[in-house]
Amino acid sequence: MTCRFDAAFRQELSARLQTFPRIAHPQEGLKAAAVAITLVAADDGSGQAAFLLTRRASTLRAHAGQWALPGGRCDPGETLEVAALRELEEELGLSLPPENILGVLDDYPTRSGYAIAPVVAWLDDPGQIRPNPDEVASVHHIRLDGLMGDHAVDFETIPESPRQVIRLLIGDQHIHAPTAALIYQLRELVAGRITRVAELDQPVFAWR
Repeated sequence: MTCRFDAAFRQELSARLQTFPRIAHPQEGLKAAAVAITLVAADDGSGQAAFLLTRRASTLRAHAGQWALPGGRCDPGETLEVAALRELEEELGLSLPPENILGVLDDYPTRSGYAIAPVVAWLDDPGQIRPNPDEVASVHHIRLDGLMGDHAVDFETIPESPRQVIRLLIGDQHIHAPTAALIYQLRELVAGRITRVAELDQPVFAWR
């Protein structure tokens, strides 16, 4: 499966997501949250597919300055899809219709008490992006094909946990779980593999 941002890629990825055997983690005490993995054309003229990754504003009380996917806690009565689209509009000014959603991957239970569901969406016109400066410091187009090699994924052990900690290398930046775990599962699906990520841990600084 190629990563070109075209109708064929959208159709094939949508088909894989529609048949993806999603695992929810409705564990007692976990709060439901959703993030948007928004697929767009890369901004380098290559025609490759990319996704939108943000750097959180330095003024935020929680996880300031960290890499993140647009998202947040589900409001009462919201579906995961509705919550992801709402957060996408609040953070990046993007108003996408429900038909732009391709599917939902596994929940990722975090150390801080959330079950995060990644909602995969398609955006034809990234020129609409209007970041909310109160939440977003910057927005980046990250090419999927740059994550497909083994060099882009690293698993390490830490003394504080028996679980492996996942880390993605994007350019010269390291992206950690939960964001790294969610992106990694999408990468694996693009490669034709179903890979579970709930047992991949976060670095200690992200536990709170």
